Amino acid sequence: MTEIGKLLRDLAHPDAPWELAALLACLVVAFGVCWLTGRRQPADSVWFGRAVVDGLLFPLLALALTYGAGQVLATSQRVVLLKVAVAVLVSLAGIRFLARVLTVVFPSSGLARLVERLFSWMAWAAAVLWIVGLLPAVMDEMETIHIVFGKSRVSLLTMVQGLLTAGVVLVLALWVSAELERRILRETVNDLSLRKVASNAMRALLLLVGLLFALSAVGVDLTALSVLGGALGVGLGLGLQKLAANYVSGFVILFERSVRIGDMIKVDGFEGTVVDIKTRYTLLRSLTGREAIVPNDKLVTERVENLSLGDPSILVTTGVTVDYDSDTDRVAAILENCAQVSPRVLKNPAPGARLTRLAPDGLEYELLFWIADPHNGQLNVRSEINTAVLKALRAEGIGIPSAPQVVHLRPVPGAQAATSSAKATTG
Repeated sequence: MTEIGKLLRDLAHPDAPWELAALLACLVVAFGVCWLTGRRQPADSVWFGRAVVDGLLFPLLALALTYGAGQVLATSQRVVLLKVAVAVLVSLAGIRFLARVLTVVFPSSGLARLVERLFSWMAWAAAVLWIVGLLPAVMDEMETIHIVFGKSRVSLLTMVQGLLTAGVVLVLALWVSAELERRILRETVNDLSLRKVASNAMRALLLLVGLLFALSAVGVDLTALSVLGGALGVGLGLGLQKLAANYVSGFVILFERSVRIGDMIKVDGFEGTVVDIKTRYTLLRSLTGREAIVPNDKLVTERVENLSLGDPSILVTTGVTVDYDSDTDRVAAILENCAQVSPRVLKNPAPGARLTRLAPDGLEYELLFWIADPHNGQLNVRSEINTAVLKALRAEGIGIPSAPQVVHLRPVPGAQAATSSAKATTG
């Protein structure tokens, strides 16, 4: 009889209904506890998730209750169904733990979703092997398969156990860093840039500690990493100078807060809003929707215009030309009144109109006004005021001269001789 046949025979024993009742009771109790305690929890909670059974608490609580019920029933009858349920709940708890942590830390990462699917398949496969009783045989077979790394021989089972241990430790480190950021940094650090550098540094430190712990747990000699550290230092000193400079500049920017997320800056001829500050580069988004990736080294070593620091108000100008017979005082008053039609124009300092040039075709005026929200655009407010100026000048009968066009006629060689010859022939 096969292992599956034996399992089906064992599941049909006379005491199976008691096991089924105990399992349903455990699931109902776990569901009730999660529902009562998780109603007011946020949707990004690792323990509760978006639904009652979507988090980590439900499979863990159901696992504990089911295991306890199995121990109690084992004193008076055979226990088969509850052992199967324990294997299923262990796999479900591992999958829920990985899925919820990756969703919280990397909410829009396709790679995180791929890792989640791969781990889910492995967890369910291990659960099936455990249920049918083939897991010990598979583990013994994996132990006999060795992979040679230089002078070291490592079994396939050791490698799989090491990967699982490292994965669990790293996911725990990500979870701890996310919880610390959510519960501590968001409440104590108001500045978004400083909060970001603190969370990045904390996450990197926890991941490093977790990785070292995982390597030590699987038997890797950590003293060998000193050679790797020396090689990495040589690489940074020779070939990775620019990359290292960008990383160091990123932390300098975040600590000094000379450039913050949300600032409007201009660097290397590109003007835009700081969308994100990474450890290597800064992402800028212009008012036209274009995005630029600026290495952090440029923001530290080159000239950067920060339009958001100090007074965010900026001066906007527009020009107009009127006829020479126009009343200069009246034109200046009209221009200043037209600048006030837009609610975005500041009252203080007040708009001003200046006669800047006595041009050959008319009097050139320049209208100056201030706005306090350059991130909302300058072209739109300039267009609004230009339209108001054009309507006001037309209503007052003030002419706007058009630029004179001069047409030059160049003589065609031979044309004059041909014309003289034609006249002589006609005569």
